[in-house]
Amino acid sequence: MHPLIDRDFNICDKRPNHNANPLNPFMPPRFPRRIRPAKFIIAFFVVVVFSSAAMADTIRVAAYNVETYLDQPTESRHEVKSAEARAKIRESIKAIHPDVIALEEMGGTNALLELRASLRAEGEDFPYWEHVQAFDTNIHIALFSKLAILARRPHTNDFFLLDGRRFRVKRGFAEVDIQASTNFSFTLIAAHLKSRLATPEADEAEERLGEARLLRGLIDARLAREPDAKLIVLGDFNDTKDSATLREIIGRGKTKLVDTRPAERNGDTAPAQPPYFEPRDVAWTYFYGRNDEYSRIDYILISPAMKRNWLPAETYLPFIPNWGIGSDHRPIVAGFETAVQ
Repeated sequence: MHPLIDRDFNICDKRPNHNANPLNPFMPPRFPRRIRPAKFIIAFFVVVVFSSAAMADTIRVAAYNVETYLDQPTESRHEVKSAEARAKIRESIKAIHPDVIALEEMGGTNALLELRASLRAEGEDFPYWEHVQAFDTNIHIALFSKLAILARRPHTNDFFLLDGRRFRVKRGFAEVDIQASTNFSFTLIAAHLKSRLATPEADEAEERLGEARLLRGLIDARLAREPDAKLIVLGDFNDTKDSATLREIIGRGKTKLVDTRPAERNGDTAPAQPPYFEPRDVAWTYFYGRNDEYSRIDYILISPAMKRNWLPAETYLPFIPNWGIGSDHRPIVAGFETAVQ
């Protein structure tokens, strides 16, 4: 609050207002002689300007696969996250300074809270958090938030049919409502779909598509209840933009999601060639060393209503030296303007 207002009008503390009219409490207060009308107008203008500035804040929403962030071995994953790798994860998160960040391949709650406490000790405090444990007992979906979480709807027991057999969504889905400012809230759905590793149970692409259909069902249900819902769908979808998985999640028509496509801020601004291709900037998020393969499999997708708040200039892939020490994925971040309704 502006010091002039605090000193002269006494509205910032809980002490009695000794300027009140003792004969009629409904009459305007008697101001000290030193206050002039012009001064009052200036103070009022300061309050209005400061309030408008507060409503014009931007927020940053990120997604980051932290590659098996375990603090103890599990039945099928025997290595814990090294101190060097944990430090690089923290460096990466601090580099983008997110207000909300979805985390994939997180270990149990102890590992999550260790990361949260370590970030807080280094100046990046997240008062709110969520941890979703589904069928996979090793790695999970989680999130940190500096903004208040209004509601939580974890999805941990969803099934789909494939060749007459029931399959569970391995990591489930995290769904939360977040209050970004007084008049602005949004829904965030985080996912980590089936990996591209082959399994004997079924074709991995078909499993991933089955999970994607359930994810799209959550999106459709949300938009059916509220067509103008502010919705962010993000995470590691383990597939490329041209895949059936991504086509299913993005959808079509009026409820089609927008791909924010974060890319490096390296000076690449040339238009796409041909124009219906994606731009020729660097947007890959994952490196698979066995095949020497770079691909974009991590996404931040938004609903048509959320597109009005999207800031493309604040949407990017951070450049972090030796990023691969922390994870085989790179974090992605998108910026949003909260003043736009």
